[in-house]
Amino acid sequence: MSDTAQARAPVNPLLVTLGTKLTERWLNLLVLPGALFLGVVAAGTTLGHAHWHDIDRLREALDDLTARPVLDRTGTAAIAVAVILLLSSALSLAAQSVGTAVESFWLRESRFPLGRRLQSGRHAAWQRLDHERTEAIRDPATPAADIERLTRARDRIALVPPSRPTWYGDRLAAAAARVHAAYGIDLAAVWPRLWLILAEPAQRQIESARLALATAARLGAWSLGYLAVAAWWWPAALIALGCALVARSRAREAVESLASLVEAAVDVHARDLAVLVGLEPPDATGGPLSPDTGDSMSEIFRKAD
Repeated sequence: MSDTAQARAPVNPLLVTLGTKLTERWLNLLVLPGALFLGVVAAGTTLGHAHWHDIDRLREALDDLTARPVLDRTGTAAIAVAVILLLSSALSLAAQSVGTAVESFWLRESRFPLGRRLQSGRHAAWQRLDHERTEAIRDPATPAADIERLTRARDRIALVPPSRPTWYGDRLAAAAARVHAAYGIDLAAVWPRLWLILAEPAQRQIESARLALATAARLGAWSLGYLAVAAWWWPAALIALGCALVARSRAREAVESLASLVEAAVDVHARDLAVLVGLEPPDATGGPLSPDTGDSMSEIFRKAD
């Protein structure tokens, strides 16, 4: 085939679409957050605390930068843009790594003194509200609205007695506890097998909630970065606060969604899994999975001796 024919060959639409999506994803996830952070760093180091709101000073700095002769060269300008893009991507990758640590911090167990104190304080508050709710239920004169208010206040701390330092960890732990109480299922042992039989739409919903939690944790990581910039330019602390508040809100929504979806998957498909492993007959109908069957299934999957 001649060069002219090759030049006129049609472009594969799938490759074009895939390239466009990858470029958009790269820009949205890596370049833009990192570039925004670089812009704040540049503004902060230029203005400092003393001139934190001096827009003219920032404009003059930009004018001085663009007026440098070296930037008139096309090659140098291209290299500068490439360096900015690479640095932005590197910062975003670093934020993803820190975001993993933030997520682990949110879901951590009470292994250290501070974590144990936090868990103990949350547990005491939960017990107090649960006791008040129990006493209110026992009193026939208590209005239903008061009982509902106490229930909501207790559940805002945790759905079951707190065992973790944070609400996030307790909400996921509550899902495991509630599943075990209802069906005798050890969620840690059963979940990987249950995941294999879930329909693709259910898997996508759970993966979406999981991704939302990771995204919120990454935003929490950016808040730490902006907080560090506040050492040179205090308005960055406001950006850090905004990022932290949004990250907290989104993380709570994601964890609530993830825990609810996991519980729902067990509610709907635990019997199907029991049938597949031979603990329930294929024609079994009606009623939830019995705790004895759930316990037997968990024992099988734990491969206990």
